[in-house]
This record gives sequence, C-alpha cells and structure tokens, in this order.
Amino acid sequence: MARAVRRRQFLLRTAGLAGTTAAFGLTGCSTGSDRKLAVLVASYDESVGASLGDQWDSVVEAFGKKHPDITVTLERVPFNRIDKVLAKRVAAGNPPDIAQSNIFAPYAEDDLLYSGSQIFNIATQADFIQSFADAGTVDSTPYGVPFLASTPRLFYNKELFRRAGIEAAPTSWGELRSAARALKAIGVKTPYGLQLGPEAAEDEALSWLLAAGGGYTDFTGYDFEAPANTEALTWIRDELVAEGLAGPAPAELNRTTAYGQFLAGGIGMLIAHPLLMGAADQARIPYAHAAFPAKDGGTPAPIGLSDWLMAFRKNERREECGAFLDFLYSGTSALTYGGSQSALPVTYSASDAAREIPAQRPLRKFIDQLAEARFAPVNMRSWPAVRDTIRTDMGRAVLPNGDPAAVLKGLNEAAAKAEMDAAAG
Repeated sequence: MARAVRRRQFLLRTAGLAGTTAAFGLTGCSTGSDRKLAVLVASYDESVGASLGDQWDSVVEAFGKKHPDITVTLERVPFNRIDKVLAKRVAAGNPPDIAQSNIFAPYAEDDLLYSGSQIFNIATQADFIQSFADAGTVDSTPYGVPFLASTPRLFYNKELFRRAGIEAAPTSWGELRSAARALKAIGVKTPYGLQLGPEAAEDEALSWLLAAGGGYTDFTGYDFEAPANTEALTWIRDELVAEGLAGPAPAELNRTTAYGQFLAGGIGMLIAHPLLMGAADQARIPYAHAAFPAKDGGTPAPIGLSDWLMAFRKNERREECGAFLDFLYSGTSALTYGGSQSALPVTYSASDAAREIPAQRPLRKFIDQLAEARFAPVNMRSWPAVRDTIRTDMGRAVLPNGDPAAVLKGLNEAAAKAEMDAAAG
C-alpha cells in the first residue's frame, strides 16, 4: 500500500491550479539579493503518503531561477504536527511568511494574515471554484488558499459486487443496505466501511448528514440537533450497524485502516478520496466509484476537504508572498510538478484543462463534484475544538445501544462552549 499511496503528489497534482494568473506586487520589486521568504509545509509519512520533500525542493529551485532576488527557506514538519507547530510559532511572535495548515480562521480573526485581495489580483480570485473560495473566507474576506483539495465518492469492489449478484452501485440508502446484506451473505467481513474512528470521523459523518438533508450548521451557526441529523444516525445504527453490515467496530475504524482493508478485499464499499485509486491500481483491486447516494435517492452535495496556505503579515513580505504563491498556482508550475490521482484542481481554468488531458480522465467525476462541495465550518475559530469532540463522540451515536439524539445534543452543547471560548480567547 505504501508504494501505491506514494502517488499522492504535490501542488494539487492535476492539470494545474490557477491557470494564467498574476499576483499583486510583482512589478517594481527590489532587485536586491536580501529579500527572504520563510515557508512552513507539511511532510507525510507512508501511512498517509510519501514525503513531498523532493517536489518541494524542485519548486523552490525553479522559483529561485525565476526570482533570483528572493531566497526561500523551506521548513518541513510532519503533517500530524503542523497545526501545533504553527500555533506555537505564532504565539511566540515568529510566524513564517507562508504556512500550510488545516486551520486559518484564528489567524485571520487576529488580523495576522494578508487577505486574498492583497496577494492575488481579481482575475485569480475569481478563478477559484466558488465552494472552495467560500470555505477559505472569514467574514466574507478570503484568507485561506485551498491546497491539497479533495472530495470523496463511494468506492466499491466490482468483483465482490459480481459475486454477490449486485448489478450496480447503490443510488439510495435502501439500495446501499441491500448491497451490504448481499455482501455479508458471501462472507465479506465489512460490507460497508463506516469510518467513524478518531482519524476523520467528521468527514464520514458529514457525508451521511448531508445525504439526509442535514449538516453541522445552519445559517446562524452550529445545528447538530437538526431532525435530519438524528434521522441519519438512527438509520445508520438500526439498518447498518445493528445488522453487522458496518464491520466489527465502526466507531474505531480509521480512514487509513479502512483503505488498507479495502485493498485487501475485506471491505466491499466505502467513502474514499481519489488517492485510493492509485493504491487500488497498484494492488490490482477491481474497483469502481459512484456518487454517495442521498437517503431517498439522488445525488447529495459531497463534502469538500482542503488544507490551506496562508500568508502572514508579520515580516511585511507581501510582495514575496505574492510572487511565491503566484508561481505555485501557475499552470506551468502545476503541470511540471503535478499530475496524479490524488488531489483535485481548485480553479475553473485548471478543472477545464484537466478534463482535456487523457491522464486525468480518472479524476473527471471527482472534478465534476467540486462546484457542489460542502465544507465543515473550517472558517469558524471554534471548529478545531468542535471537530475534536466529533471525533471522540460521534461514533457512540451509531453503536447498537447508542442514542443519536443524546450525542447530537452533547455536540451542540460542546459547540456552544467552544464558541464562547473562542470569543473570549
């Protein structure tokens, strides 16, 4: 699996990102050699994807040839520590100029970041796919630049489906349950891989809630107790988990483990991201994917995921940040360093270009979902704390003796507290 997952590559790894764009401040720059830029990025171990260090080095080297007057200092931090390391640097008054993180809202609210309009011109900002652009805003101002973006689909093992007599991917929850029952009847240990373990329970849960017409928020803030959410979790508990169709321990099943079990033939179907395609190709698993079904049929909005890049104001290097981000998001750079089945383009121009490249054909269905993607409230300062509570509590709601209404009420209370703490802090 490690060799296969190494196909998770860099720079949003498709046909490109921002097409032909230009950043503010790229003209009239100083020609001195003392201009500097500190960039903090994540590195990945083999459980998530191979180290991206080599490609980052290539990017910095190529950037240096185009901008010899700017010296880039690149620092890599393991992906599971990047948020804490960045927070510590910011608290100490020593942020990098550009950083990758899962979190940007607190820094934006504290006026520590350049906004998108200070870095990119209007044409570049307009080229970002609206759903991703909106997710990167705080108070309607863009601060988080989408990076390593993705949206999932329902993957299934075609050979297991054939043996179970399942003719097509499910298009409703009733069909999903029927398919899971058929898979169980032929001995599949985990017909549906319900990933509610602490690694990424918030993503699996949100997919189901959206498919039932619910979600984490409404127009006023958090709304875990929406009736659709209770209905969704109750259905999962009674129709999947209670019947043994979601494996032995869905509240403990993490995404990485689930992907490995799918590649070993132990899971019949699961929600997964494009990076699973490369791993399945390497493992020679006969797979296909389809849109995750809505509860009563049809196609709901998929979830959107992204890391974020942000530019800090501390060292007053707006021009240098703009030059680097423009280079990073240019079509030429992304074509040179990108290209795989791992992440998706986040601009309209790049999405159009990707559809025309034969090598990117496997990504087309994922790309087509991007405009409809719905995000967890990543632009709220309280979200990291709320996310952690979802990871520890959500799985309990679907256990055979679980109480979805009680768990959702607890999440609402935890969210209210997190909002108060965020306002006070």
